[in-house]
Amino acid sequence: MAATAGTLKIEGKSEKQDSQWLVIARRFMRHKLAVISLVLILLIFIASLLAPVITTFPRDAVDISAPTRPGPPGIAGSDGRLHILGIDNLGRDLFTRMLYAARVSLSIAFSVVFLSEAIGVIIGALAGYYKGWVDTVVSRVIEFMITIPLLPILLILSAIMINTDAKLPLPGFVIKGLSAVLLAPEREANQVFVLVMIIVVFGWLGAARLMRGMVLSLSEQDFVESLKALGASDARIIFRHLIPNGIAPILVNASLGLGGVIILEASLSFLGLGVQDPTPTWGNMLNASQSYMFQHPWLPLIPGIPLVIVALGFNFIGDGLRDALDPRLNR
Repeated sequence: MAATAGTLKIEGKSEKQDSQWLVIARRFMRHKLAVISLVLILLIFIASLLAPVITTFPRDAVDISAPTRPGPPGIAGSDGRLHILGIDNLGRDLFTRMLYAARVSLSIAFSVVFLSEAIGVIIGALAGYYKGWVDTVVSRVIEFMITIPLLPILLILSAIMINTDAKLPLPGFVIKGLSAVLLAPEREANQVFVLVMIIVVFGWLGAARLMRGMVLSLSEQDFVESLKALGASDARIIFRHLIPNGIAPILVNASLGLGGVIILEASLSFLGLGVQDPTPTWGNMLNASQSYMFQHPWLPLIPGIPLVIVALGFNFIGDGLRDALDPRLNR
């Protein structure tokens, strides 16, 4: 009988958890712009992963015999193959480069946000749980770094690290793995990794402040005292209970941060201080098109349209997650 009761209790708990996630999913689905944005971003992401299959042109293949460079959408190359979105000033297929640029730009955004949120969550949780001198040191560091003007520092660091081909002391498999993901040489993968690390240095501050506030509030609740009385370790309390219970605003912050990182990377690459050609990103494609935009106004639209769709899309997804995860909404 006891076993049956235990089974019922476990099944009831599972049903409750499932219903909670279903409620969250239904709330998110009511946010039409968030759903549409999620579908569009998934389509762009899948297309970027399948770039070698979708396009028949190599990423950096140059058609030196093309009749005009840049060439308009639908132009036929010297070998008779059609360039759907035209060619750039060097004779490279723009549709191919747009797909590979999506792979690079999205990889940078996901990497930056994942590392920033992970670092910020851990530091913020430690500060909120231990309080005292730990909280004081973390808070002062965050306050100091927030006062630093971000864009000039990023411009200086990018100019030093990327334009000098600086290499970070990393295991070889890290750069080789990134090179395989980006389908780019190791030198180009190193540039991407350096840019990711530069942005992460300043990217963890928001997540740390959010998690610190959540943990400060949660650590005053009775269940934390009960866990301590039962002999639970600090690590178990922090990582098994406090962080999972405070993760909702972090998820919203991460989704909103993805759009910001996409724009930041594009800005740096547009200024020539981000990822360098021939590695395509939406930012350096915009940079390459600016000299021809008055004679060929369609050129900046090729990287610009997916850039705007993705940046806005992540913001709409963040709005949808915020509504779905808000316990005060009963709809």
